[in-house]
Amino acid sequence: MKKYFFVLAAVFFGNQLTAQLVPTGREQDTTLLDEVVLTAGKFEQKQSQTGKVVSVISKEQLEKCAGKSVAQVLSEQAGIVIAGAYNAPGSVQTVFMRGGSSGRTLILLDGIPLNDPSMINSEFDLNLFSINDVERIEVCRGAQSTLYGSDAIAGAINIITVKKDVNTPFNVKLTSAYGNLNTMRNNVQLHGKISNKLTYTTRFAKQSTDGFSSANDRNNAGNFDKDSYDGNMANAALQYQLSPSLSLRTFLQYSRYKADIDAGVFNDDRDYTINNSNLATGGGARFKKGIVSIVYNYQYGNLKRRYLNDSLHAPGFAKFESNRYGGRTNFSELYGNVFASKWLTILAGFDYRKGSMNQQYLSISSFGPHSSEFENKSLHQSSFYSSVFFSTGDKKLNVEIGGRLNKHSRYGRNSTYIFNPSYSFSKHVRMFGSIASGFKAPSIFQVFDDFSGNEDLKAERSTNYEIGVQQSHAVFSSRAVFFHRKIKNGIDYNYNTFQYFNFVKQTVKGLELELTARPVKALSISANYTFLAADEETQSRKSFGDTTYSHLMRRPKNSFNLNIGCQCLPTVFVRVSGRSVGNRFDTGGYMAEDVRMDAYFLVNAYAEYQHSKNIKIFADLQNITGKKFFDICGYNAIPFLISGGITFNW
Repeated sequence: MKKYFFVLAAVFFGNQLTAQLVPTGREQDTTLLDEVVLTAGKFEQKQSQTGKVVSVISKEQLEKCAGKSVAQVLSEQAGIVIAGAYNAPGSVQTVFMRGGSSGRTLILLDGIPLNDPSMINSEFDLNLFSINDVERIEVCRGAQSTLYGSDAIAGAINIITVKKDVNTPFNVKLTSAYGNLNTMRNNVQLHGKISNKLTYTTRFAKQSTDGFSSANDRNNAGNFDKDSYDGNMANAALQYQLSPSLSLRTFLQYSRYKADIDAGVFNDDRDYTINNSNLATGGGARFKKGIVSIVYNYQYGNLKRRYLNDSLHAPGFAKFESNRYGGRTNFSELYGNVFASKWLTILAGFDYRKGSMNQQYLSISSFGPHSSEFENKSLHQSSFYSSVFFSTGDKKLNVEIGGRLNKHSRYGRNSTYIFNPSYSFSKHVRMFGSIASGFKAPSIFQVFDDFSGNEDLKAERSTNYEIGVQQSHAVFSSRAVFFHRKIKNGIDYNYNTFQYFNFVKQTVKGLELELTARPVKALSISANYTFLAADEETQSRKSFGDTTYSHLMRRPKNSFNLNIGCQCLPTVFVRVSGRSVGNRFDTGGYMAEDVRMDAYFLVNAYAEYQHSKNIKIFADLQNITGKKFFDICGYNAIPFLISGGITFNW
């Protein structure tokens, strides 16, 4: 551990020197400057006044990611790996933050938790988002269970769709792009503000591609077919300012996609498809007067997944298989802030969440039809949480102390806590740290599934520690964070008995380094590096005995991202980026050693030409060198991809 503190100290003293030498007075578009964030405390606060590690992906940055998915953009952030982000469209995208396992990073939509109770780990499918529907993303690392409840063990990702600063009654934005593999992306947005009372937003996005084979043709058979993808996303939101103190909001979002998938690792199938959809709707109210702010949110979700394998043409045992999953969620929340003084803010809230799932299975084989049903099962939880935010008059010392009490329908009462101080040594340099606990309840599937479920599963608990230093300046900004997480009763899958169980413990420690620089006005540079070291005591994937692994599945020890952007002319912007992913391991199959996956390096580029105030032309290139690489054993990752398009704004 000493070497990590040595690195932090070196960055700290180096940053002090840099802050003294670099001239001031320049603006910089960077996620490390003192932006206002929402996710850290459920109310607007500057990054310098929270000890949490927050990164912001701004609207301007997202608009320069026209050829990427939400998962690919997130994969370029420090501490985040998304297995499947670079696989065929529609592939399962598993979020790993700071080495946390699947379902340990909570996805939020405009601050409201999202999950799919029909998924194994209750995780939410990122394929159901379009990059064009997103206004901003806030990544909050470290345990956030005190503010956001179960699943936020490694952190929370807040995908924000609400537009800000809308002042005119009618605005239109249209984007259309085309690329190789017959890839098309189209998006239209209409938004405005009427009579200073009603704000509205509507969006529709469509993406389709002929794609490439999901499974890898290991034996070079040459007959693996392309796996296509077709997706549609639509949403609408209304906000009405009933009075100067009270606003009301309602929203509706519907997403669906159909994708060809293959039969499994190294195994092609021309008639295997997945059809996923999500309907999310709800509303809320916000009251703000004087020192008091009160927020109410409600959201209902209806998620459907269908796997269909129609193999009537093929010889062999299996002829037809249909697997349908349904999930429903209800989330209700009421919380308030009291800005008691310049140095004290009090947050208190209550939320209730319920999830249910069902499954219908039908297969036809040489032995005839077979059907089964997973009857509707549900779990629910109610919680009370509170935090106190203390700040000295000069804003140098900031402390958050908070706790949450949960009452789960199956696991009874449990609690989480956070202690999160930060101190600014000067205008440019500050240190921060936290001690926080996390909680994750087993999913409905993990408990009740007839084949792999385990009704004796215990809830997963974690303790998280972090310490870091950040330097923010107009020309040069940096952040270094060391983190350490211990998990007890971790939920895992036994590849030998094919059941879920609680392993003994998992320990993950690591280091995140982030840097942004603008040495001259036209040039911007950003980079981040993540190091992970883990020990996991669990049952062997090769035998039935217990063992200790010093690696985490599909999570590299080392990863690095670099972006270099140049505003070459007032109307021309060019960016070149690189992504380096180190060696990692994947499962080798039944009673087999884990497979070592090779490291890889990707080169991407983006360029745009601002023809006029209303017209922008852009091009996006991914994997320029055509590097053949694998994120998941047995499945292909993207080849060289190129797309170009045009955006109209009125």
